[in-house]
Amino acid sequence: MKASIVRSLGAGFELAEHVDIAAPIGKEVLVEVKASGLCHTDDLAAKYPLGWEPPAVFGHEVAGVVTAVGPDVVDLVVGDHVVGCLVQYCGTCSQCQAGNQVLCAHPEATLRADGQPPRLSENGVAIGQGMGLGGFAQQALIHEHQLAKVPDQIGWPQAALLGCGVVTGAGAVLNTADVQPSDAVVVIGVGGVGLNALNGAVTAGAATIIAIDIADEKLDRAKRFGATHVINSATSDPVEEVRRITGVGADAVFDFVGLKPVTQQALQMVAPGGGLYLIGVLDPTSVLEISAVELLGGRLHVEGVYMGSTTAKRDIPLYARLYLEGRFRLDELVSREISLAQIEEGYAMLKDPTVARVVVTDLS
Repeated sequence: MKASIVRSLGAGFELAEHVDIAAPIGKEVLVEVKASGLCHTDDLAAKYPLGWEPPAVFGHEVAGVVTAVGPDVVDLVVGDHVVGCLVQYCGTCSQCQAGNQVLCAHPEATLRADGQPPRLSENGVAIGQGMGLGGFAQQALIHEHQLAKVPDQIGWPQAALLGCGVVTGAGAVLNTADVQPSDAVVVIGVGGVGLNALNGAVTAGAATIIAIDIADEKLDRAKRFGATHVINSATSDPVEEVRRITGVGADAVFDFVGLKPVTQQALQMVAPGGGLYLIGVLDPTSVLEISAVELLGGRLHVEGVYMGSTTAKRDIPLYARLYLEGRFRLDELVSREISLAQIEEGYAMLKDPTVARVVVTDLS
């Protein structure tokens, strides 16, 4: 099969014509890939040592059709339409049993054990599979725990985005922060994931939804996604504007940027008793400074959010249904569709503020 391989860190994505993929064993599912979204995490993993050593196939926003299943698969059958999710979980540890799959103690249970033949290889050399998915390929061999069934009616580009950008953004609002109808919400950074936080805030019925960015093009799009107010932080003080709009600050502030100056401002936007939720990590060295008096006096809480605290097999079908019912915006997220050979170009496209997401849909 064809696959886009990262052969060494920083070498970029290279199209390979003849990559071998194994037959499914155990709980593995073979998927014919129909669409695969470009997420910044894959680009970072292709450039920096984040735990997935090259050579490897990345691509974790994957959607497709089940073509074969291992003997121990129970949730899926051939012909099912599925979406992949990078949350890897064993299903048996105490965290999984409590419903906290994002905190699984043994995510490696979704991978093949040492000594077993690799899922992917090229000329007899093993090829890694980023995040257990490897969706930048014509086929993907994935543990059933990382797959959720979706309705056949949903389009492939829209479906692909459900597995990461959608569950991360909307889940931060609906699962982690548990936003209520009376709440005031601030979303800082309204790129592809931040737009899904707006989707989540609208779904929750938040009374006030404030979008903050430095690009007017993104803020115009945020209005279409349900923002009741928008603030360009390059031309006005966002803290003052949030306090002017809300009176006392926001109940929940979501930082999808992850730069120290932005996060410090975000903390100042939180109302007494409210929360700051950290999702974006543009600068991995960023440090948030907060005094104990400020934290205690304001009864504030600060929380890191991973994958929107998602339970993929519950949340992905839910968001798909809401989309099909016209209650969740996905079409506007798909800005560009590209081929498997254009992944490098696709990541360059994401620098354009008018582009929300780029999806590989031509896998020929």
